[in-house]
Amino acid sequence: MKNYLLVSTLLLGCCVASSCVQQPESPKPRILISTDIGGTDPDDNQSMTHFLVYSNLFDTEGLVSSPSYGSGNKEEILRMIDLYEKDLPRLSQQLEGLATPDYLRSITKQGKKGAAPYCGYSVPNEGSDWIVTCARRESDRPLWVLVWGGLEDVAQALHDAPDIADKIRVYWIGGPNKKWSMNSYAYIAENFPNLWFIECNSSYRGFIGDKKNPDQYNGGFNETYMKGAGNLGDDFGHYYEGNPKLGDTPSLLYVMNGDPNDPLGESWGGSFEPFTHSPRVVFHGPATAQDTVPVNALMEFHVKGPVRTDIPADSVCFTMTIRKQTWGGFYLGDGDYAVRHSTYYLGTLPYTIESDIPGFPNYSGEVTVANVWPGQQRDTDYPLGEHWYTDKNAPEYLWHDLIGAETVSKWRNEAMADWGKRMNLLKETH
Repeated sequence: MKNYLLVSTLLLGCCVASSCVQQPESPKPRILISTDIGGTDPDDNQSMTHFLVYSNLFDTEGLVSSPSYGSGNKEEILRMIDLYEKDLPRLSQQLEGLATPDYLRSITKQGKKGAAPYCGYSVPNEGSDWIVTCARRESDRPLWVLVWGGLEDVAQALHDAPDIADKIRVYWIGGPNKKWSMNSYAYIAENFPNLWFIECNSSYRGFIGDKKNPDQYNGGFNETYMKGAGNLGDDFGHYYEGNPKLGDTPSLLYVMNGDPNDPLGESWGGSFEPFTHSPRVVFHGPATAQDTVPVNALMEFHVKGPVRTDIPADSVCFTMTIRKQTWGGFYLGDGDYAVRHSTYYLGTLPYTIESDIPGFPNYSGEVTVANVWPGQQRDTDYPLGEHWYTDKNAPEYLWHDLIGAETVSKWRNEAMADWGKRMNLLKETH
């Protein structure tokens, strides 16, 4: 495996290769993390701990809370930085070049809260403006935007400053995040097909721990490495009872190991392949169980309803309920009502579409989601440029039937062991 990192830090006067701080041969990658930390999934807290103790490997330019569909906000990032500040004196005894807490606070910004309307963007905010500011800095290195949640702030930044499209490279943890930000995803895919973009819908799941496996890399990771490892280590046990989920960590691993300029190559954060079309399946009436779509594809449901002039384009006016979750739909004008959805759940999924608008044709249907990606090309798909990459879909890259996940899973123990050694630096017995 080609290793992008070189050992550079001495531990206790001698270098133990497996646990040394590693630095890139070339200048550190510029990164900006967009995280929904504090929202619906606390694995962002786990991944934030991972980032903080490896912060000397990056030129970090932004930590953006964007967007959250729960109670997440930038205060949760700041709380994690406060924990890091308490641990920094001990970490700094062994690791050089760690980011200072004050600097990290200065680049922490609040992004959009909640999903974008059908058009995919709304109004600028502190987080989206900061993405633009960082992207426009003079540099011969691209800005890596590592997206752990929705794409709303990336879409807003691109809408407000299209010139940044050739200055950023996006690694997006998609999958379930795609269904939350499908409108922003559609805006980017349709309007910026030449963006340098890794759409990681399922490969990242090769890094999620198996809580039933008690070894040091899975269910036993908290007991082995985290307990007693300073404030950050103790905080880790508050999420998933200490079981490491870490679904967003592969984005970090991608830019710290391997050559990030070569998404087809080997990396702790996965190996990917180009794809030319983003699946988009459009329905103009109720779907049936015979209507099959690829997993993680964008589905678009249109309903012909009453013509209205009093419904704002950015307001939800009807809902689709599928798998006990409800999604907002929008009025596009001329009697056309539309809602988008995407899912990583497989099988035949019943759904209903309803509104209290007089004359709206409420109905129900079914759609079947198949474990293929990206699947057969359709005229309605979004055509993509030469720098859009996604999970490798050949059978040899399946892991637990997850497309491409073997490209991450095979490096997981190595990456976890490396992190564990860093956490050991925070233990009193070290």
